[in-house]
Amino acid sequence: MNKNNVKTKMAKLKTTTKNIKENIKYRSYIFALDIVKFVSDLPKTKIADILGAQLLRCGTSVGANIIEAQSGTSRKDFINFYSHALKSANESKFWLCLFRNSKIGNLEKCNQLLDESIQISNMLGKSILTLKGK
Repeated sequence: MNKNNVKTKMAKLKTTTKNIKENIKYRSYIFALDIVKFVSDLPKTKIADILGAQLLRCGTSVGANIIEAQSGTSRKDFINFYSHALKSANESKFWLCLFRNSKIGNLEKCNQLLDESIQISNMLGKSILTLKGK
């Protein structure tokens, strides 16, 4: 393989990596917005308020930790923030399943959010494994 082919492949890899990073930032931001909307549309009951507060906290934390990772001072910091984002995405799945199975809130929207939280979790998990070299 000549040097030009190697450079081209490296440029494509960097572009792909950048696109993945931008994609996960964008998707986690939209996920947070959708969580805010879902929680704001919940019935005004004590149970919905308590569960909604939990979902709001962890659902918006995903994107915040991804953004925080960008300003990490080391690779270890970056991995740590992505790990926190993954934990928050996984916690979001728990609360969304609880909403779905207790039939509180919009079931269709809940299922969409659950699907997105699973996809974001998978992206974060793969990124963490790649960063750790596994």
